[in-house]
Amino acid sequence: MNKFISCQKPYSTAKIVLFGAGFDGTTSYRPGTRFAPDKIRSESFGIETYSPYLDRDLEDSNICDIGDLELPFGNTTRVLDMVESKTAEILADNKIPVMLGGEHLITLGAFKAVLKKYPEVCIVHFDAHTDLREEYIGEKLSHSTVIKRCHDEIQKQADNKKKTAKIIRIFQFGIRSGEKYEFEFAKANTYLCKNDFSGLDKILPIIKDKPVYFTVDLDVLDPSEFPGTGTPEAGGVRFLELLNATQKIFENSRVVMADIVELNPMIDTGGISTALACKYLRELLLQMGV
Repeated sequence: MNKFISCQKPYSTAKIVLFGAGFDGTTSYRPGTRFAPDKIRSESFGIETYSPYLDRDLEDSNICDIGDLELPFGNTTRVLDMVESKTAEILADNKIPVMLGGEHLITLGAFKAVLKKYPEVCIVHFDAHTDLREEYIGEKLSHSTVIKRCHDEIQKQADNKKKTAKIIRIFQFGIRSGEKYEFEFAKANTYLCKNDFSGLDKILPIIKDKPVYFTVDLDVLDPSEFPGTGTPEAGGVRFLELLNATQKIFENSRVVMADIVELNPMIDTGGISTALACKYLRELLLQMGV
């Protein structure tokens, strides 16, 4: 089985478990993200295990790559159930899951498992898109509705506990695309920072020491640096800005799960987007301090 570079520790002793969820069944523009997890693994051998940014080395890590879930075609609900089940299994073993997409909808399945174990979990969301649509072409399960569905899960939990006070638990950065009503919804229900990470320092005291689900849609990056994605949006952040923001999240919160989604290797001319994804995954794993 193909594994991400140096992530070959036994599952029984690993602190972090990497797995792939190669699904793109609701992609609205250019499909192909289902091939990303395997492509990231194979191309990872073109980068070094050592990070000069962090002065850490994956050779010293305690990570197990268990490969990809075998997900069915044409059954979105079953896919999400399988992602939720695998995430719950890893969490039950007191390990930190890191998931490779695939399209962004897979986050919903994983988040449902995390919410059950960590009821006070917050979401930190890096993306070009709000992903707050109520539905997309009549479908409530879509990569463009995923954060709204996660919000619904949080709201359902609050309703079950009869909590009436509204608490913001979703923090969105880099957002520069969405329907008008999505931005209006965000004003009342999430913390949304348009275009970049300029508002990140404001929320660090809020999430400090709290469990965090960290989800990164790589189209948060500018298409000039990351063209290999299904729905590119001009005006994005730069790679070093993304690294800096990621470091702040890990230094100021307790990340209990992370995912990286929306690389599309099928349209990645020259492989530059895949190379960037490999490097970013290395940095994210090393931020976990293993």
